[in-house]
Amino acid sequence: MASETRSDTAWRHRLHEVIFEADTPAGKAFDVALILAIVASVAAVMLDSMAGIRRAYGPLLLAAEWFFTLLFTVEYLLRLFSVRRPIRYATSFFGVVDLLSVIPTYLSALTPGSRYLLVIRLLRVRRVFRILKLA
Repeated sequence: MASETRSDTAWRHRLHEVIFEADTPAGKAFDVALILAIVASVAAVMLDSMAGIRRAYGPLLLAAEWFFTLLFTVEYLLRLFSVRRPIRYATSFFGVVDLLSVIPTYLSALTPGSRYLLVIRLLRVRRVFRILKLA
């Protein structure tokens, strides 16, 4: 049982290093992948705001939105899992921004007519500044 605890701790430490430390090759790769996902997500949101494009590619844009929402949800959960104090991260500025960037999609699925909340997804752009250390 003790070895499971050490293994779990080592795994969490490695995960934390990849997600929060940009000075490692894995951390840099994670940041680049995250930036690309954020930019693609924001592009999908912008394209979805154009009526003609939405008419032509609506189902594809919706699928992209759900893909990115699920991806960012997993990333948020991994961040919570990898820190010692998940509540502290969840209530931090960046934790709140991360959460607010995914909630609108879930709310739009649960509440008809709440599509206007999806504009809040643009908070994902704020995450790029954090990654680039421009915050």
